[in-house]
Amino acid sequence: MNSSPANAFPTHHVGVTGMTCASCAARIERALLKTPGVHTPSVNLATEEATFQAESPAAEAAALAAIEKAGYGVMVRPTEQSSPAAETPRGLSEGARVLLASLFSLPLVLPMAVGPFLEGGLHGAMESGVALPPLWQLALATPVQFWLGARFYRAAWSAVRALSGNMDLLVALGTTAAYALSVFLLVSANGPHPHLYFESSAVVITLVLFGKWLEARAKKQTTSALRALHALRPDVATVERNGTLVTVAPAHVRLQEVFVVKPGERFALDGVVVEGMSHADESLLTGESMPVAKEPGAKVTGGAVNGEGLLRVRTTSTAAESTLARIIRLVEDAQGAKAPIQRVVDKVSAVFVPVVLVLAVLTFVGWWVFQGDALQGLLNAVAVLVIACPCALGLATPASIMVGTGLAARQGILIKDAQSLELAQGIDTVVFDKTGTLTEGKPKIVRIAAFDAAFDAASDAASEEHVLRHAVSLQRGSEHPLAKAVEDAALVRGVEALPCAELRAIPGRGVEGMVGGDPLARTEWALGSRRLASERMQVPQGTLQTADVWEKDGLTVSFLLEKAGGAWACKGILGFSDAVKPNAASAVAKLKARGVASLMLTGDNEGAAKRVAQEIGLENFEWGVLPGDKSAVVARLRAAGHKVAMVGDGINDAPALAAADVGMAMSTGTDVAMHASGVTLMRGEPLLVVDAIEISRRTYRKIHQNLFWAFIYNVIGIPLAAFGFLSPVLAGGAMALSSVSVVTNALLLKTMRFK
Repeated sequence: MNSSPANAFPTHHVGVTGMTCASCAARIERALLKTPGVHTPSVNLATEEATFQAESPAAEAAALAAIEKAGYGVMVRPTEQSSPAAETPRGLSEGARVLLASLFSLPLVLPMAVGPFLEGGLHGAMESGVALPPLWQLALATPVQFWLGARFYRAAWSAVRALSGNMDLLVALGTTAAYALSVFLLVSANGPHPHLYFESSAVVITLVLFGKWLEARAKKQTTSALRALHALRPDVATVERNGTLVTVAPAHVRLQEVFVVKPGERFALDGVVVEGMSHADESLLTGESMPVAKEPGAKVTGGAVNGEGLLRVRTTSTAAESTLARIIRLVEDAQGAKAPIQRVVDKVSAVFVPVVLVLAVLTFVGWWVFQGDALQGLLNAVAVLVIACPCALGLATPASIMVGTGLAARQGILIKDAQSLELAQGIDTVVFDKTGTLTEGKPKIVRIAAFDAAFDAASDAASEEHVLRHAVSLQRGSEHPLAKAVEDAALVRGVEALPCAELRAIPGRGVEGMVGGDPLARTEWALGSRRLASERMQVPQGTLQTADVWEKDGLTVSFLLEKAGGAWACKGILGFSDAVKPNAASAVAKLKARGVASLMLTGDNEGAAKRVAQEIGLENFEWGVLPGDKSAVVARLRAAGHKVAMVGDGINDAPALAAADVGMAMSTGTDVAMHASGVTLMRGEPLLVVDAIEISRRTYRKIHQNLFWAFIYNVIGIPLAAFGFLSPVLAGGAMALSSVSVVTNALLLKTMRFK
């Protein structure tokens, strides 16, 4: 029942307390999978969070109960308007527990350190008073074992009740065996004081507590990017209501309300400036280091810092649906998601603890039977139990993903899920849309030509105005970049649009409609590509020759057509030019240096495509590609064995973005494109494509490094412990450092530099 797709069901995120290793995460997932009405559960050890989809509130409640029944605590996830807060500690803090355990353990371990330098070894230490009397050792070890180490017993008992195992079970069994052996030797001794092993149990618990404390501190650093995003949320907004300024929480600001932002304050919400001029620092949102000018009509983003001017802003989103809120959700989802590579770890973790328990028993039996030394066999079995901690395995992947996605967010790269992050590192071909991706997406009309005698009035300028008037009549209200260029040109020249009715778009070709002031005298007009013109009529040779010359000059050409007397006629053409983005050539060159090929797709003509390709150093490009055909090109490349990333910004790019292995949408484009992509680039900067791939490659390099060390640590450590080359104390130290080393290695991603 739970295995069916559940995209229609709401997703829930809950904090989980008490997890210590990958086995814990696997046990919670199994519990959720068995819960009716719960789908796609995923548990992240690094974020200590469970994610699942529930069919109903009853299913959600059942999921929470299943987590608690498995032996773990549940924390309600912070609301959209609050920052993630650590669980309020009850009783002693982790640091205090480590300090107390160290103070209790130090006198116990001191003889081990100084004994070899004294005559008579340990017995000499006893006689000299350096070693504590047995009862003192018992008194010091007992609070460490059963008070400071109580957490291991509680978690171990929960695992046993669930017929499972975890790191705490291994630690509890190992240290209890050493403690119980020492008590037995103390009680049964008839002669001189025997060598006891209280220091082994106490020091192992101390080292494990110390390792968990270091691990928690290191894990906190992996979420620094997310905490920085939460810190961008202002606590209040100053809103204009009934002619007065009112201070309210951003969540209480309504759409279309006007709020005031003073110099140095953060914008409370997304909006449009209605009054004032200033600059905004958007670096933590987009990675753009330079302040961005803001004036009436400019868009602002909640969380950005206002510069020197007072601004009045009209809201365009609620707090829950603001750009910042969506960014935070994307980063949270990406950091909490489970990468495909994690499946290998999950399979190992599912059988890890039972296998270790069997190995510990075999170690004890082997030493007892073949060496006749049950005491040494028990100590070696304890060492096996202690060193075989699956924490490093559980943290290897999520810790790296958290740091990698956080690093990407700081650069203005939002990675939707862990799968996109994993796939991006294998990309060998990047397909770029042209307009708005490699070019500025702000074309301008640079040439106009009229071809009908009816337009030849007083001058060529008058003819151009007639062409422009009918063109802007068809394009008014359109979001297409060429439409904006037509409107800008008409505004500059003072040309007013005519009424237009029955306006309709022709996908991949242009627009058409009925133009004219008198409804009875309106005629049908069309504006679009050469393809549209050739489908409507036999275009005159002279018109085609002019268009050919313009296209060879790198211009995009649109044809203006009128239908009169049942036949279409070409009334004029318009030539558009779009500047290439400054860093487009650098992005293509850097991709090539990394072994990634680039391909440009455009619906434009060959001349315009060739101009852009030559300017940025692109060898491969295809022109005249209709919007629906872009996804076919992507599918063709994938069928040929390529790992493809599609980069675009428009609605017409959405199918290709969805068809690619990884879709990368420019946030300067449409929401549709961003929803269809796995990666959102917060700036219209081609170099971010290079950075996204590089971050993915380095993140997965770290994951592979961590998995290697986590596996090799156990492959080498367990046999050493079984054959008596590792004492329980050394095993405890190695186990504590293993998790810390994995998280620390992941944190090295933060040192990555971008050029």
